[in-house]
Amino acid sequence: MIEKRVIVIGGGAAGLMAALAACRQGAQVTLLEKNPRVGKKLLATGNGRCNFTNMNLDLDHYHGTNPRFVYGTFGRFTGLQTLEFFRQLGVEPKEEDAGKVFPASGQASSILDVLRYQVKQEGVAMICDANVKSLVKNGPLFTVYTEVGSFETDAVVLATGGKAGPQFGCSGDGYSLATSFGHQLVEPFPALVQLRLSAPFLKAISGVKFIGQACIYQGNTLLNQTEGEILFTNYGISGPPILALSRTAGEILGRNQKPLLTVNMLPEQEPIEVENYLKRRFKEQGQKTAEFSLVGFINKRLIPVLLKEAKINLRTKAAEINAVQMASLAQLLTGWQFVVTGTNGWTAAQVTAGGLDVRDIDSQTLCSRHVP
Repeated sequence: MIEKRVIVIGGGAAGLMAALAACRQGAQVTLLEKNPRVGKKLLATGNGRCNFTNMNLDLDHYHGTNPRFVYGTFGRFTGLQTLEFFRQLGVEPKEEDAGKVFPASGQASSILDVLRYQVKQEGVAMICDANVKSLVKNGPLFTVYTEVGSFETDAVVLATGGKAGPQFGCSGDGYSLATSFGHQLVEPFPALVQLRLSAPFLKAISGVKFIGQACIYQGNTLLNQTEGEILFTNYGISGPPILALSRTAGEILGRNQKPLLTVNMLPEQEPIEVENYLKRRFKEQGQKTAEFSLVGFINKRLIPVLLKEAKINLRTKAAEINAVQMASLAQLLTGWQFVVTGTNGWTAAQVTAGGLDVRDIDSQTLCSRHVP
């Protein structure tokens, strides 16, 4: 019996897994990778620890226009099956917060090492430095043209990934291969990425961290919000909540509009509660300057910036701060507003939003609807 030939384009996590799966179905598999080695981006995943799956595989965590698309995939290969798959390869999983699963070794290299070992053991031919230039269908066969030669095959798995992380060789060049067969492209944009803000004082507060709430608005409409550790930087703002909101911000930016970001440094309190607290504090510390009266309550580096934004002179006696100024300061502490001017781009982004339109893909098999 003649083995079916399968070429996998892309040697990242998806490509390595696909190569193994095809090999275990009896196919003769060749994996083409344009970098000198496979799995380069895998080593950077999870800050070098590689959170290789998550136990909270819920539709709420998928934000495309058709989140139900993932049902088919998770129905065929669950999170528990993923754990067992890697256990069989020798990786002991360790679950941490929010359902994230890492190798017990704490090293992303563990995942890459066992995958590389297994694909070699099972007979996958890996060809690196093989940048694919074009893909042509000739009757029932495909011809894959690369910089190191051409390859004929019965089936192709396109696992080239998105555009996030060009420093790891990611360029989104697989999109052009797919669109050449009629697939539609939803314009890709960076996600899980820091946001750039328009504010003259960012350098002064760069490095300030706090636990707070961040919200994204379009006009007066709240679109998304989340909480956690937030970090001001010299270009704007970062931290897990900001990365989580970056997709929403990116969608607005993609329409050539400017999203509004609000930051709440005291999310456990209502603005009126903060205002009343400030009244008491300024009364109790009335002889101190406005600047010094806030020491011990607000991060010292934020104080002069917030007072200036609230139009309060730093040297004004605390007892002389009026009600309007107090209300303004309370509003800044619970809803400081910033205009988002952009993101930190593809190099800083962890993932790609957008990409191939899932309407062109069978959700049960991930096969192209244009090339059955």
